[in-house]
Amino acid sequence: MRNKIIAVNAVIVLIVGLLSFVIVRQSTLAAATNPERIKGRTERDAQAVAARLQLDGLRIERWLAQKVTEPAALEIFNKASDGAKGDAATAFCDSVAGAAKSAFATAPSLVAVVDANGKIVGRNGSPLERGDDMGTSYPLVKASIAKGVGGSDVWVERKNDKFVVSYVPVRDAGGKPIALLVLGMGLNDAIAKVSDLTSGGGVAIYVNDGKDVKLAAASSDAAKGLEQEAVDEVKTAISSGHAASGAGGGAVFAASALDGFGEGKHVAALAIGTATLIDAPASLAWPVLGAMVLGLVLVIVAGGFLGSYISTPINTLEEGLLAIVNGQSDKRFNLEHEELGGLAFRIDQLLNALMGVEEDTSDEQGRLSHPPSARSYQPATEVEAGSDVAALKAEAPEAYYQRLFAEYIAAKKALGEATDHITEPTFRSRIQSMEAEAAQKHGRPVRYQVKRADKEVQLLAVPLT
Repeated sequence: MRNKIIAVNAVIVLIVGLLSFVIVRQSTLAAATNPERIKGRTERDAQAVAARLQLDGLRIERWLAQKVTEPAALEIFNKASDGAKGDAATAFCDSVAGAAKSAFATAPSLVAVVDANGKIVGRNGSPLERGDDMGTSYPLVKASIAKGVGGSDVWVERKNDKFVVSYVPVRDAGGKPIALLVLGMGLNDAIAKVSDLTSGGGVAIYVNDGKDVKLAAASSDAAKGLEQEAVDEVKTAISSGHAASGAGGGAVFAASALDGFGEGKHVAALAIGTATLIDAPASLAWPVLGAMVLGLVLVIVAGGFLGSYISTPINTLEEGLLAIVNGQSDKRFNLEHEELGGLAFRIDQLLNALMGVEEDTSDEQGRLSHPPSARSYQPATEVEAGSDVAALKAEAPEAYYQRLFAEYIAAKKALGEATDHITEPTFRSRIQSMEAEAAQKHGRPVRYQVKRADKEVQLLAVPLT
């Protein structure tokens, strides 16, 4: 019984668990690898990178706008000689670089003062680049001084340049723009800071030099390897001002223009998407198998308890019936069990009927559980009124039991009932048990008389005074 209960329920748990595992796994994989969702997330990554770079550039511009109002910035052009101007510019640039490191948690790679001719007056850390023509490489420098406006851009034209720069005009006492203060962060440092805004596939910066779109920097080998595949999407993003996505080289990527850099339509950020929206999506279904294993354990434990709950009383009934078959006819079960107690009670009733034993229906106080009918009540009255109680009490026990058994068998035979199965030892044992129970209930000893009424034989208790 126990094994059958466990086996059936274990099969159910296995079927449901494995089916749930397959459904959850396939659903998770389908959702995590959905091309449209991956494309949408990659576009959002590219837009986030572009927005962050432009926001950082704007912050630096505002910070530089405060620096150019300091007296040290104006004193540069009050110097008499170019050498003195260069020294003053270098000193000023060094102080700006130190302050920028504290303000932005990153040391700038370039801080320079550029005059209206586009030439470097001085830069931080070294006097070697004084007089270099930056205006030729970056025409926007002269245009910004002429217009008196600041801005941000990506500089990669010169041999050693890989900067994300921000610049603001330096004005004389009359408010006229006379130079440009430029602060440049390393391009690789800049994209490393914004890589955490993406799903982890990598970031690249592309620059349009007016002739073609070129890769300026990349945060990963995967981003570098997509230079040829991503060119069309980068061009589309720069020209349209909207994010453009594509696929190639086994990856999904998206480009977004940095409209606030340079004169616009000049720089774009490329984000590389991952193959799935979540890491190891298939592993999300493993807890279902864990729950299934837990279910199997619970089935085994519960099946053991349930099997014992059912098999124990069944074994008791089986052993009792075997004992009755082997001659212990006074065996009764009196089994207290929520499910099988009723069956045991009916078996006891059947045994009493087969053995010809009258059932005691009185309660613990000796009262009848069911009032007797008029037909049943009259013979009992006659027995108690007409019997010689004294003679019954004085009768020897051995003679009493032999006489009672003989009268009971005779009455049964008179009614045509079979008596072969009723033995004297069994009958005597049953009568003695009934006498003990009746004496305990009534508070005085009793003996039984045989009374035949209609088509049944009754054993009536006679209290002994």
